[in-house]
Amino acid sequence: MAQARRGRSSLRQEVADEIKRHMLDNRMRPGDLLPTESALCATLGASRSSVREAVKSLAALDIVEVRHGHGTYVGGLGLSALAESVTFRGLLSPDDDFRAYADLVDVRELFERGNADGIVAALTPAQLDALDDLVTEMARHSAGGDGFTAADRAFHTLLVAPLGNDLISQLTQAFWDSYATVGPQLDMVTLDDERQTLAAHRAIVDAARSGDASAFAAAIGAHYAPVRGRVAAARGPAARS
Repeated sequence: MAQARRGRSSLRQEVADEIKRHMLDNRMRPGDLLPTESALCATLGASRSSVREAVKSLAALDIVEVRHGHGTYVGGLGLSALAESVTFRGLLSPDDDFRAYADLVDVRELFERGNADGIVAALTPAQLDALDDLVTEMARHSAGGDGFTAADRAFHTLLVAPLGNDLISQLTQAFWDSYATVGPQLDMVTLDDERQTLAAHRAIVDAARSGDASAFAAAIGAHYAPVRGRVAAARGPAARS
């Protein structure tokens, strides 16, 4: 039985790889319509069930999008699957519950602090105003909740947008989502978080508006410093034990 499952899995992967090769060879783009199931079966020499299983696995990765009644299209190629995997890793860390969370902090800071020069140089007055508006929106939702969280996410998304790097933008959103999910589960969110977050975001915008990349990088570091301290404190007893 196990061998049969491995065989089906291997065949599904082979067909999925062939579908991806078809997309590459034909220079297809997100939103383009793929051949019908029958045409794929004929082209790939695969059974209908194998094609269906392969398409299902590709859909889970957003490589294809199945629109029932319309066909199968090249997907948006987003990173939702990565975000879900990273989140689950953070919630189910076998050795150190806080290690995955600390890694998320490292990655988020790396994207923003490591690109300080490029971000400060590229931010437009309109984008700076939009960042200010998001900080105001966060303050307006001072009781926390969805409004505060949504504005926080939008702030960090907009912060890296001027880089013009779609991969960094998508990764920033993916890691932010994972970070926001894992933190509360590990009791990493404190009553001071909201106040500290607002102050840090204002400092980041002020530094960017002044055109000072060094001050911007320092403000980013200060933004993540409190959570780093809490992670270190939480990991201390575990490390000693």
